[in-house]
Amino acid sequence: MQHKNSPDRSYGEKLISLFAQLLFTGRAYSLTELARSLGCSKQSVLRLIDDITLAYDVPLCTEMRGRRKYIWIERMRGLDTAALLSESEHRSLQMCRAFTEHLVGSKTYRELQRAVEKSGIHLPVGEEPAPCAFGVVRTGAIDYSKSEKVLRTLIDGMDQRRVCEVSYRKLGARRSKVFRIKPLKIFSHRESVYVHARLAKMPGEPYKTPKYDPLLAVHRFTRAAVTDTPFRRPANYDFEAVMNQGFGIWNHQKFRVVLELDGWAAAFAREREWSPGQKIEEFEDHIRLHFWSTSEPEVQALVLSFGANARLLEPEHLASKIAAEIATMFERYRS
Repeated sequence: MQHKNSPDRSYGEKLISLFAQLLFTGRAYSLTELARSLGCSKQSVLRLIDDITLAYDVPLCTEMRGRRKYIWIERMRGLDTAALLSESEHRSLQMCRAFTEHLVGSKTYRELQRAVEKSGIHLPVGEEPAPCAFGVVRTGAIDYSKSEKVLRTLIDGMDQRRVCEVSYRKLGARRSKVFRIKPLKIFSHRESVYVHARLAKMPGEPYKTPKYDPLLAVHRFTRAAVTDTPFRRPANYDFEAVMNQGFGIWNHQKFRVVLELDGWAAAFAREREWSPGQKIEEFEDHIRLHFWSTSEPEVQALVLSFGANARLLEPEHLASKIAAEIATMFERYRS
C-alpha cells in the first residue's frame, strides 16, 4: 500500500519508520509533523498508529494540545546512567547533523536523522529532546546525492585497505581519466568534500611517482570501485601535518604571504586563523597580515575577493599576476 505523496516508500517502511521515531525519541509529535516526515496524509498516520497499537500492544500516549493531536511513546526507565546523554550533548548531535546536511547525500542524511532520533532514548527520563535549533543555507551548494555511491565506495576502500579504481573528470576536462588510488582521508573544505589519497599502480602500466599526492573532489568522480588489491596505510601518515599547515588545500611549495587590508576586509581577517604561525601588524587605518600558504591560486582568489580593500605585498610575482588579472577585468567591464 503506497501513498501518492511518497510512491517509493511502502506501507511497511512507513510503519517501521514511525515506530522507531516514536520509540527512540520519546518526544511528542503532532499529526502534522508525522505526516510531513513520513510523506503521507494525517489519515495514513492515524492508520499506522492503529496498526502499531493493535499488532504490538504498544502503549501509545495521546493528548490534545489546543486543536492539535500529539502522540508519543514513554521512554523506557532503568537505563544505565553511564549511557545517558545530556541535553547539551544531544543538541551537539543535532548541530552536527544540520551543518553537514548539504555535504552528504540524501541516504546518508537519513541515516544521520535516524541516529539523532535514536539517541533521544539516552536522554534522562522526563527530559524531552529539544526541537532542532540549527539549519544550513544551501545556496550554491553541490548536490552530493549524486555522489553517495562513490563516497561509500571510497569509505569501503579505506576500511578494507583496498585500492580503488576510479574514473575522474577534472574541472573543465571533456573526458574522465581512469586510474587507481589508495584512499587515506575524506575531508570537507568550505562547501566541498575531497579525498586525500596516494596514487596506485595501474595493472600493466609502469608506475610514475607523482610530484604531489592526489587530492580529488568527490563530486568530480564519475565512477569508483574497490579492487582486490590490498594496500598498507602509511605508518607516518598525518593528515593534520599535511593539510593544515598553510592556507589552501592544494599542497605545492610552501611560501610566505604578506597582505595589507583595510575597512571591512581587515575586520574580516582578524576573526580568522589563516595558518599556524600567522602574524597581524596593526596600523592606524589598516592591518598587515603575514601567513603561510601552499596554493597560489587560492591566495589570488582570496585577494581578489577583498576587492579594493586588499593589496598583496608578497610574493611579488603573485602580486604582479593579480595586477594583470585586475587589468584584464577592467578592460572587460569597460567594454
